[in-house]
Amino acid sequence: MYVWSAKANGFFPISEKEKFEASGLWPDDGVIVSEEEHKKLFMDIPPGKQIGTLNGKPALIDIPQPTKKELIAIAEVKKSQLREKADSEISWRQDAVDADIATDEETSTLTEWKKYRVLLMRVDTAKPV
Repeated sequence: MYVWSAKANGFFPISEKEKFEASGLWPDDGVIVSEEEHKKLFMDIPPGKQIGTLNGKPALIDIPQPTKKELIAIAEVKKSQLREKADSEISWRQDAVDADIATDEETSTLTEWKKYRVLLMRVDTAKPV
């Protein structure tokens, strides 16, 4: 048996109640959930769903759409990852050009990577396409 807490958005095993109470973490809004109900919620969580609260009880609910702020943060992380990749690709090719040992293909590819990096840095992550 478990206790579901909407405030904590989580399950607490009743067998561990004393430990949770001793640490001050036992929920005051708990709803008893059977082993069967608990397993059912975790068996097959369909895409786009998550465990949440519906009428005070645990239920599969739709995953909320990310906020604009979250979307911008995700885009910033992606942009940063792409920038790291571009920097890495440019670095060794630039070394080859500087040492006058670059092949024609390396020189051409270096130019393309530099263009890519400039265009990438012009992307405004706060303005969706």
